[in-house]
Amino acid sequence: MNAAPPAAPEHHGLPRVAVVVIGYDDAGHVADAVRSALAQGPAVREVVAVDDGSTDGSADLLARLARSEPRLRVVRRRVNSGGCGSPRNTGLATVTSPYVMFLDSDDVLPPGAADALLTAAEAERAEVASGLCVRRELPSGREVPWEGRLYAQRAVITDPARVPRLVHDTLCVNKLYRTGFLRAHGIRFPEGRFPYEDVVFTARVLAAGPRIVLVPDRVYTWHVRRSAARLSISLDRADIGNWQARTQACRQAHAILLGAGRKELARAARAKFLDHDLRMYVRELGLRDARYQRAWWAHTRACLAEYDAADWARDPAAPGRLAARVVLACPEPRDLPRLTELAARPARLLPPYARAPDSTPVWSDDLPHLGLEPLLTRPVPLLPLAVDAELRPRARAARLRLRLHELYGRLAPAGPEAVEVEWRHRESDRAGPRRTAPLAPSAGDTWSAETTVDPAGLAALGTGTWDLRLRVRFRDGTHREVTAHALTGAGRMRPRAVPSARHGVVLVQPYATHSGAFAVRLARGVRGVASVARRRLRRLLH
Repeated sequence: MNAAPPAAPEHHGLPRVAVVVIGYDDAGHVADAVRSALAQGPAVREVVAVDDGSTDGSADLLARLARSEPRLRVVRRRVNSGGCGSPRNTGLATVTSPYVMFLDSDDVLPPGAADALLTAAEAERAEVASGLCVRRELPSGREVPWEGRLYAQRAVITDPARVPRLVHDTLCVNKLYRTGFLRAHGIRFPEGRFPYEDVVFTARVLAAGPRIVLVPDRVYTWHVRRSAARLSISLDRADIGNWQARTQACRQAHAILLGAGRKELARAARAKFLDHDLRMYVRELGLRDARYQRAWWAHTRACLAEYDAADWARDPAAPGRLAARVVLACPEPRDLPRLTELAARPARLLPPYARAPDSTPVWSDDLPHLGLEPLLTRPVPLLPLAVDAELRPRARAARLRLRLHELYGRLAPAGPEAVEVEWRHRESDRAGPRRTAPLAPSAGDTWSAETTVDPAGLAALGTGTWDLRLRVRFRDGTHREVTAHALTGAGRMRPRAVPSARHGVVLVQPYATHSGAFAVRLARGVRGVASVARRRLRRLLH
């Protein structure tokens, strides 16, 4: 993947970059986005702000900014396009700089982003320079790298086909493009209301075979506002139309790559659909009503019917492929709770573990043709292990009980020895105390472990949601990172108020996430408990 950089002059601070900022009815954020682009320094020659028919005063706000900033140009579209592609195309047609970047109105560019990308692009004579994007959850501020593996170190890619993982980074905003390259190949975004336009645009870029340089620098901050009055396209997934739009974009991307003779990248795009897109939506199926589930199932089966034998042959034991095969094999939705857990990250395959008459592992007794033989050869540290979790709060310390299930005879030879327990605060990503508990064989081909949890100690580190993360250790020194399946029923999820010398009282509420994983919510003190009770009452009344 790495190549020796060709000799190239540095840009010496010359303004050579255009930043296209797009926005629609986002007066509360667009100024911050534009200012972050202008603050990039001398590398940025121009900032083109394209207002996509806003009615909230965004265009007037931009016009006022432009009067005091000569590098800022404002383009107003009279009618809203309904998507992000058209305003980006408008900006791309407007810029005059040798290089161009894209920025959404509710995000920001970190300081030095344009300079880092421009320096790398010119040093390597690359048509595309790409850097690390970080998803920042607001208001908590928790940050999660996007496709961090690609950006672990600087790399030069002379042919995108050599790094199929590139199809996973479908963002256009963490990249710098040579303007002439995009125009020479006629690379544009889909016009009009076309959600997931980035997926198609990225496929067009990769199909053209650019020289690419990857840099580990942070070059884009993607703001994720889950409580916003108007959700972004990537978060507004409650309607079946969102899934239909996503599959349409993925199918177009595959067709573009295949049509350009990029067969390896086309295969990788289909694999990415199974491992990323499909799993994301399967995890949320339990949140939808029966009508949505039926529509989703029928639409997904039609998409999967286009796959050929070579598409299914790649890593057949991967969780996304197993889930897809169940969907394809069944005309109606079924086994949704089990599929949801299989689609989790890491995947969990819950029992029962059925076998065909010849002892071949199968999905279920009534689907003997849906074999799971690849699980017999998949490395143990990659198996979709199932661990049940149950928390029993007590006055001094809660007891956490864990049970690891055997999986078609793979675990006993590996020798599960212990499980490391870690609690991680969801909003801050802060880690709580770690404990290790030995695993002992128990009834029904399982291993059990038990350890204590200090709710007051966790609450002192932070109230809110704590996620349970586990590491199962085996005899040969290998391990498997897992999350636990939350056991429900029989009062297991009932909140309990636990006395605390530090806080007076701590409210402990175990619960199952939408993917079935075990988590716990904590509130401390009388006021915290009362606040939780009021919110719960409002939900019940609503």
